Amino acid sequence: MSDSLFYLIALTSVPQIGPVQARLMLQHFSPAEIFRAKRSDLQRIEGIGTERARAIQQFNDFSLAEAELRFLETHQVQAIPYDDPRFPQRLLHCYDPPILLYYQGTSSLNASRMLAIIGTRQPTEQGSCLTEKIVEELTKQDVMIVSGLAQGIDAIAHRQTLKMQGQTIGVLAHGLDRIYPNHHRKLAQAMRSSGGLLTEFKHRTEPDRYHFPARNRIVAGMTDATLVIESGEKGGSLITANLANQYNRDVFAVPGRVNDPKSIGCLQLIRNHQASVFTSSHDLLTALGWLDEKKPVAIQAMTLFPELNDEEKKIIDLLKNGESMQQDVIGWKTGLPASKLSGRLLELEMKGVVVSLPGKQFRLRT
Repeated sequence: MSDSLFYLIALTSVPQIGPVQARLMLQHFSPAEIFRAKRSDLQRIEGIGTERARAIQQFNDFSLAEAELRFLETHQVQAIPYDDPRFPQRLLHCYDPPILLYYQGTSSLNASRMLAIIGTRQPTEQGSCLTEKIVEELTKQDVMIVSGLAQGIDAIAHRQTLKMQGQTIGVLAHGLDRIYPNHHRKLAQAMRSSGGLLTEFKHRTEPDRYHFPARNRIVAGMTDATLVIESGEKGGSLITANLANQYNRDVFAVPGRVNDPKSIGCLQLIRNHQASVFTSSHDLLTALGWLDEKKPVAIQAMTLFPELNDEEKKIIDLLKNGESMQQDVIGWKTGLPASKLSGRLLELEMKGVVVSLPGKQFRLRT
């Protein structure tokens, strides 16, 4: 291990020095030089000032860095500095990337297609099934799935990716000497060989509640886009989505049902123009420029809205062959009066199930 890594680890241990301040100093000094620099030279750096310069000069607990180096070697953990090509390059375009990451895994952190899938820790049955279906469709298009290894949507996304023999990264809010929640240990072990576990926190770091927003910024920053499956009015998913917006990343949200508490957060993101409506994996892949026509995506029109009424189901059944059909023909074959048919078609269009075409024609969204 190099002296540079030793002092970089030490720098992450200095009180009052976060990733933003560390990066400012690293623009002027090497990691070792920071600890040898005069206080006057440090405090002249914009954003450092007297108090932070004093904190660096008074820091003397280098045993923390020594202990971390021993842990890395013993447990075969990769330490990846911000200037290493292995470092997630998308993160470097954010204003507050970590200066050092710890990684156990086999997958590149710079895959060509990376999507964060996040959501509530207590999903509905519909949200759980939808997550599995989306992951199944996206992994067939070589999309790497990133999430936070939390209970609920996160864990479902990770497990389904492994089931589909895809690659998935779990970003942790603690050190690599533990797994939280503890019952995800088996899942985490499987991810080490089909993806990986990533964190900016040294070992012995507990999953403190203040660490989760820091974890969320890595989830949002290392991916091309974020998909929120279900979310309440508050929670980590909304924090991650807001961070993704700040980083100029695409955000998608499943609209869900207006009376479902687990859909409030998603609807809020859509209403505030902080997320695009997720209608299908096909549309998401198209929006991100990821659709590989050689790998067709089998989209089920009723994936998002399984609770269609009988009249809507009649319309769907007519359009299942993929051909477009005139509104008058749909009305004749379903027996629905024109006034009711118009309303049902509008509802299906708003739900993203059908697409309207010129000449009052309709077809299923593909």
